Amino acid sequence: MENQQHMVLLSSPGLGHLIPVIELGKRFVFHHNLKITIIAFTSHTSHAEKLVLKTATSGGFIDIVEIPPPDISSVIDPDAAIVTRLCVMMREGVPAIRDALSNLAGTATVRPSALIVDIFGTEALGVAEELKMRKYVFVASHAWFLSLLIYAPTLDKQVQGQYVDQKEPFQIPGCTPLRPEDVVDPMLDRNDKQYQEYLGFCNGIPKVNDIGDGVLVNTWETLQQKDLESLRNRNLLGGILKAPVYAVGPLVRLPDSEMSQGIEWLTHWLDGQPEESVIYVSFGSGGTMSCEQMTELAWGLELSGQRFIWVLRAPIDAADAAFFTTGSDGRDEGGSKLSKYLPEGFSSRTYNVGVLVSEWGPQVDILTHPSVGGFLSHCGWNSALESITNGVPMIAWPLYAEQRMNATLFVEELGVAVRPRVLPTKKVVDRDEIASVVREIMVVEEDCNKVKKKNPIREGVKAIRRSAVEALSKGGALAQVVATGEE
Repeated sequence: MENQQHMVLLSSPGLGHLIPVIELGKRFVFHHNLKITIIAFTSHTSHAEKLVLKTATSGGFIDIVEIPPPDISSVIDPDAAIVTRLCVMMREGVPAIRDALSNLAGTATVRPSALIVDIFGTEALGVAEELKMRKYVFVASHAWFLSLLIYAPTLDKQVQGQYVDQKEPFQIPGCTPLRPEDVVDPMLDRNDKQYQEYLGFCNGIPKVNDIGDGVLVNTWETLQQKDLESLRNRNLLGGILKAPVYAVGPLVRLPDSEMSQGIEWLTHWLDGQPEESVIYVSFGSGGTMSCEQMTELAWGLELSGQRFIWVLRAPIDAADAAFFTTGSDGRDEGGSKLSKYLPEGFSSRTYNVGVLVSEWGPQVDILTHPSVGGFLSHCGWNSALESITNGVPMIAWPLYAEQRMNATLFVEELGVAVRPRVLPTKKVVDRDEIASVVREIMVVEEDCNKVKKKNPIREGVKAIRRSAVEALSKGGALAQVVATGEE
């Protein structure tokens, strides 16, 4: 214990950022005996966020310093895009981060020796520099996404006009080309303030070589070998990044009884269903959809004839409207508060076939249950990893952020998902197509001898699950990060 290291992890606002930071912290604690403190900007408006924070600290292994997000109402427009809001929040929050780090440096039993920030927190690396702490950037998403971040300033100089108007894919050295329709949200409009904010942290990540010790990414070697090789090759993207890249994934949550409290009825319902017969429908911590799309999704699920669990939110046209408020209304057994938005008679017609849950569900407990055989997902990286590491194939329904990239990766490169023909954010996906893609991953066909045929998507996701288990058993990348502090 005298030689124990103390690392501080900084999380930007939003459950999609907080959860992987917590999981990274747990890995350091349980596999490497480090002392971990997480500095988190928390909203205090979300029941789900409070539950995640309570669960993270319940064992006494991780300390969390909560900081309220700074008031940015006088700095940006209230309708500013999420990336703009996050970047401004983190920039305005640097004084509070400095105070928290200085307090830890002066009072902690074990003085903090390293700071790990997510991609929105790179401006806080200067504070760690002042305090003579080692510095890392943690990319909670995948290596192809990191590759785009590194290469985005180059694309900014190369590409004329809007990215979405280009006809040819964008070439990223050593990586899969990126189609114009798959660009991340900040690249959709170069005239929007969030594009300049995006370029700001894209330019900030390579500077980790000047004031930092490396980049951690939530993937594993066999999943994205090509992209990782490019990021490490000085003749490819490594020539821009010039910093060590550690593949530390998959960082995924384990089932937690506390997260499931209050909805034991859902587990009991799952226990009564056949193996791999239920499709789970959820759009992550921030995803929402229009009333028209919700109606079509309800009809599609009903027409598919498959059992389902659907996490419902009130319909809103903005795809990321729940990003900062996930679960703020608490839990609603059976989704009764939101059933008014569904087709008349839907709940009664699907009684005992489908289950509705309001706002927030115990996703890991659901995806690990043997009765679950598919996941209709927004393809956020956290959710996608929780799906494939449990051997559950997906229907990709990307909404915002880098989710279009994720969908392409899982459908076209890894072959563990299917998706509608149209992009859900561009056009309403109709009920017949929804029913079709649900049946595609849920219905197992039989040959003339009544022997079940192999489903290539199911076989593929189970192979990836095995590679994830192997990556977790090795645990080498985090050991390398820890070792750099002992030299």
